[in-house]
Amino acid sequence: MTQTAIQRTDVERIVRDVLMQRLSGEAVATAGKPNPLVVNISARHIHLTDEHVEQLFGAGATLTPSKDLYQDGYYAAEETVAIVGPRRRIIPNVRVLGPCRGDSQVELAFTDAISLGLDIPVRISGNIEGTPGCVLMGPKGVVELEQGVIRAMRHVHMGPSDLEFYGVKNGDSMHLRIVSPGCTTTLEDLVVRAAENIKLEVHIDTDEGNAINLDQATSVELLKVDGTNCQCHS
Repeated sequence: MTQTAIQRTDVERIVRDVLMQRLSGEAVATAGKPNPLVVNISARHIHLTDEHVEQLFGAGATLTPSKDLYQDGYYAAEETVAIVGPRRRIIPNVRVLGPCRGDSQVELAFTDAISLGLDIPVRISGNIEGTPGCVLMGPKGVVELEQGVIRAMRHVHMGPSDLEFYGVKNGDSMHLRIVSPGCTTTLEDLVVRAAENIKLEVHIDTDEGNAINLDQATSVELLKVDGTNCQCHS
């Protein structure tokens, strides 16, 4: 049997063809993709009403923007307060986020709540009916909240184009798969929170971020509840 030697030029052509096929496939797969998927840890923080800002920081006080958050129009303020739980347990220097809201609300991780001696429910932000309260201490005064302390339910913010791309609607649940060294994990039941002019962003709390080693994650992937792979971003 006669063997035909493969010339270097033939090898190079074959490699180019394979690469072009793969690149073409990637171009099709990513065409029309939504905003980049961002996963952020939402550390303990407080939302305040205008009235409570004045009570804590003095008459006429307003929040002072310090750092813009990922979502447009939202910011971390320079102002911080201390949270006082049962039996006078305290977490100092908790950041206030702006702008002000109609109801004051404290968002903690599970370990924060244990430290304060509070039994807090997992709730969507804004749903504070029947939740525990606490005392807030500022430099100029004290506010006693009758309710408003929650552990924020993990969620994903989506705009209209993201809803269409992922095939979900406001209030649906999704899963988040995180690939990270030694602890690849899927977090279930992220609630979809839809709004106009919003960026695609997942929020988890500090406990969850530490558990999944988010800082070392090599990829994150949103999954529909039925297991369908919707989109993957490294």
